Amino acid sequence: MLIVTTVQSEADVQGILTLQQANLRQNVPVAIQADQGFVTVEHDPAVLLRMNQAAPSVIAKDGDTVVGYCLTMLPSFATDVPELNPLFDSIGELTYRGQPVHHYPYYVMGQVCVGAGYRGQQLFDRMYQQQRAVYGDRYRLLITDISNRNTRSLRAHARVGFEPIHRFYDPVLGEDWIVVVWDWRAGSPSETYRPD
Repeated sequence: MLIVTTVQSEADVQGILTLQQANLRQNVPVAIQADQGFVTVEHDPAVLLRMNQAAPSVIAKDGDTVVGYCLTMLPSFATDVPELNPLFDSIGELTYRGQPVHHYPYYVMGQVCVGAGYRGQQLFDRMYQQQRAVYGDRYRLLITDISNRNTRSLRAHARVGFEPIHRFYDPVLGEDWIVVVWDWRAGSPSETYRPD
């Protein structure tokens, strides 16, 4: 039976790492990357454990096996995953609805993945809805960046409510990235947010 919950144990963190390894771009054939997507960042186990102690990530489980995850990454971890430095740097310079992005209560989706054999079962959408249920009272924006080559992920993020706000080139990884934001409290286009 599939359940969507949050990380509860070190075993859950290990399950995330196992699923991550299976879906890293370098471990996925190019033809499957184009059709099914991929993940780019390989997280350090100790950093991932600390991230989950600070703010548990949402996971999908089939019994005891982690079959999907959405990594919750608070801004305080901005320097702990070097591959995400360009995203955090851009957050410091971007605006959204006329305000600097960093003035909003926000956190970053550090990575999202659904395992092979579990795609097409709405787990992606269910995990993001769980993110909103768990963190929606504390944050307004959920921000992430997606490789321009990962068209499946771009479509899926747009489907659940993310909108693009910026594009940048990462010379280290040698590719274009699109910064997307999901505003959980957006109303009419004329609504403005006033930071505390």
